[in-house]
Amino acid sequence: MTRPDLAWAYSNLSKYVPFPGKNHMIVGNLKHFFCYFHHTWNQTIYYSLDSNENPNVLWGQVNADWAGDTDTGRSHTRYILLMNSGLISWKSRRQDNVSLSTSEAEFVATRQPGQEVIYLRETLTDFGFSQTKTILLYEDNLACVVMSENPVRVKFCCHIDICKYYVRELVLNGFLKLVPLRTHKMVPDGLTKSLQSPAFVGHHQIMTVYASFGAGLLRCVSD
Repeated sequence: MTRPDLAWAYSNLSKYVPFPGKNHMIVGNLKHFFCYFHHTWNQTIYYSLDSNENPNVLWGQVNADWAGDTDTGRSHTRYILLMNSGLISWKSRRQDNVSLSTSEAEFVATRQPGQEVIYLRETLTDFGFSQTKTILLYEDNLACVVMSENPVRVKFCCHIDICKYYVRELVLNGFLKLVPLRTHKMVPDGLTKSLQSPAFVGHHQIMTVYASFGAGLLRCVSD
């Protein structure tokens, strides 16, 4: 619940739980997972207002791995939503249908964080932190960003199901805005695939940090 950096490894290993075997442990890098967890047991999500340029403002990133599931050809959705330097919501899951292009996979992926944004806006209002400005959602696919604002290139996107245009309504109503962001800066990449060490470390620093109070609490519980 407080380790989004473990989400991909946990999800990948969980696929083999019903009938686990030695090969599954090798493929899922089980030993590597436990070694990493052993050396980072004192990591957790940390929230701070000290160095935050936009305190109490919700924002996020969304990405999709087109046809990432080689068994079904379906794409994988991953997103994170942050506030006050820490993640408050994230998800990594396979999409329900096969997408015919990268832009479609990305457009489909934006619907889930769009729904979560509406839910969080209402919840934060109840707590006295109303989100009066448009929520920025960073996306690395320019075609997806354009489709969220204008029905351009109709012949290339007319096959997309009507319910997926939910995001366009959010954009038109001023609740959400997709903003272009380079792929290598997309933190959600670490939620759906194994990354090279430099990229993982960079994303990890955004997702979790060392927290002495959490480490102390966990140490007391373990003792």
